[in-house]
Amino acid sequence: MKKLLLILCVGIGFFGRSEEGMIIPTLLSAFESDMQAMGMKLSAEDIYDANNASIKDAVMHFGGGCTAEIVSDQGLMLTNHHCGFSQINAHSTLENNYLKYGFWAKSKADELANPGLTATRMVRIEDVTRATLAGTEDLSGKDLAMKIRTNIALLVSEATKGTHYSAEIKPFDYGNSYYLLVKEEFLDVRLVGAPPSSVGKFGGDTDNWVWPRHTGDFSVFRIYAGENNEPAEYSVNNKPYQPLHYLPVSVKNRKENDFTMVFGFPGRTYQHTISSELAFIIDTQRPAQIRMRDHSLSVIKPAMKASEATTLQYASKQSRIANAWKKWIGQIDGLKRNDAVAKKLAYEKRYTEQANLNRNWKEKYGTVVADLNALAKEYNNANFAYEMFIEYAYYGPEAIRTARNLYAKLIDTATFKNEEKLAQLKADLMASAEGHFKNFDATIDKEIFKLQTAEYIKHLDESMMPEILKGMNVNEFAENAYKKSITANKEKYIKFIEKLSLKSAKKFKKDPMFQLYKDVDQTFRATALNDVREYSAKKNELMKTYVAGKYEMFPDDKHWANANSTLRVTYGKLEGSYPTDGIKYTPHTTLKGLIEKYNTGNPDFEVLPRMLELYEAKDYGDYAQDGELWVCFTGSNHTTGGNSGSPVLDAEGNLVGLNFDRSWESTMSDYMFDASRCRNITVDVRYVLWIMDTYANAGHLVEEMTLIK
Repeated sequence: MKKLLLILCVGIGFFGRSEEGMIIPTLLSAFESDMQAMGMKLSAEDIYDANNASIKDAVMHFGGGCTAEIVSDQGLMLTNHHCGFSQINAHSTLENNYLKYGFWAKSKADELANPGLTATRMVRIEDVTRATLAGTEDLSGKDLAMKIRTNIALLVSEATKGTHYSAEIKPFDYGNSYYLLVKEEFLDVRLVGAPPSSVGKFGGDTDNWVWPRHTGDFSVFRIYAGENNEPAEYSVNNKPYQPLHYLPVSVKNRKENDFTMVFGFPGRTYQHTISSELAFIIDTQRPAQIRMRDHSLSVIKPAMKASEATTLQYASKQSRIANAWKKWIGQIDGLKRNDAVAKKLAYEKRYTEQANLNRNWKEKYGTVVADLNALAKEYNNANFAYEMFIEYAYYGPEAIRTARNLYAKLIDTATFKNEEKLAQLKADLMASAEGHFKNFDATIDKEIFKLQTAEYIKHLDESMMPEILKGMNVNEFAENAYKKSITANKEKYIKFIEKLSLKSAKKFKKDPMFQLYKDVDQTFRATALNDVREYSAKKNELMKTYVAGKYEMFPDDKHWANANSTLRVTYGKLEGSYPTDGIKYTPHTTLKGLIEKYNTGNPDFEVLPRMLELYEAKDYGDYAQDGELWVCFTGSNHTTGGNSGSPVLDAEGNLVGLNFDRSWESTMSDYMFDASRCRNITVDVRYVLWIMDTYANAGHLVEEMTLIK
């Protein structure tokens, strides 16, 4: 264990010379001098302190998938528009279209509740590697896993005893280290304000993942708490949360090469992916996934353009589908341009040669590269079947997803023998049905089904082909299924739920969509799932060795733990880039550029009249810099999904913007970071304040904040 800890610390010490990577906050002291040399005026304790209020107490995990930051002593919180999109959409109607025209609560009484939405504060992070692995020295396989689970359960229990906190322990570096994460989860999070989509989603799919950018990607929420300022379910008696720390907001001028720091909850990175797996992802997996989503978008986008009602129904779905779709396109391009596979191969050669220099290293690490590559080649097809199954059954036609949901709920026949459980099941299904069918159009879904099913069949290996798909006339099946299936018709579905019984549940097995889903699901489970699980288990074990070898054999290289939705810090500078030969990206954009895009006539660049009026008047107030209103800027901070909404801080720890994207050239950074190309995209907080104060006449929200001028 001492050796593992030494390896980790040595690796960390040398990593501090680069902006690459996502730092576990407890390790910030190792980076403090480097960050201060780049211009930071803070100490490591100012950023993260488990025992005293620090910046980390203002950073919240928003909804489990984004980041938000508290900006007032009354629990006011900023995040991205796309992070709050589903809540804004849920409150929108044709009569009160908050997506199109925005929403601003005039008082706290007007703020809107969001059942199920949470905001989570990280109370403390603790390295518990030694305690987690205690007593495992001579164990392996199931015995090892059981001992680790037992240790984790005891540690979590001890960490939360006598508190209202929750906790979990996560492995880092494939189990080379473990960290305890103690959390405080707030359950009453209300919508306070959101700009119209012409601001919050300006640029649409055209601009997504690209630079230059002019998107005001923000929304405003507030945390409410119960007695003693502690988390509580929604109640009219709850009061605005009083945070341990909130972020001051800087309206000072910015300049190129200013220090920037992003503090948030990055989702997933895959920096250790072996060359043969990465090549398969680039050449086979990603193109197939992109093609599946091409089909969905080819139906949804024209339908949305033709109808405002359809836009309300499908805006959130379209955004979810398109986000990964466009990211993957840029990711492939970036990895190819950067010769990622060749660089992986060169590193793997260097790794193996280094291992062969030392008898001990050769024994531990000499064959791990070859083993990983052989494993990937053996299981790539099974993994591909898994990814395509997910695209089809989880992101594809909604009628299939409804069948999947019903199948999962009705498979337990014991429910039908308990009147109370059956009544609850019917109530739950009825409640979810209202929300589902409100945003469902069978005609649109049927066209998606036709295109995606044909594509799915095309990519499946014959040995993994469900019987129902063999020789299927897709168009004929679709016409029949969408006419007969209860999953595609609200009235039939409601009637089915109202009369739900064991007999009707058995009858549902004859439903065409149920039969399709069942055959696809069972075939996948029979032909691929076990291989996928075997691959994951075998790969993780080999990766644990592979990564340990990196730390031990290359202590001078840059090492950092993959992102895993835990709190991380990344730092860099406000700067542009040179993505390709002959092109230079300037580090910021202004409202002038937004209007220039509007003048192209592209519907993704539509704005409301209010924006044009204010631009013509140049009414920028205290939010301008040299007569211009900055909208967005880029920085050399290493970010990924989950960093959406993360605070971008200046050298003093003041909020200067909200991270919301990466440039297209940067999407490769999930697998390989290139400091010369990879840039995160931030909406300038001065533009956020201007939209609130001047554009939306919601200056009362700005008055809650502490502005640094």
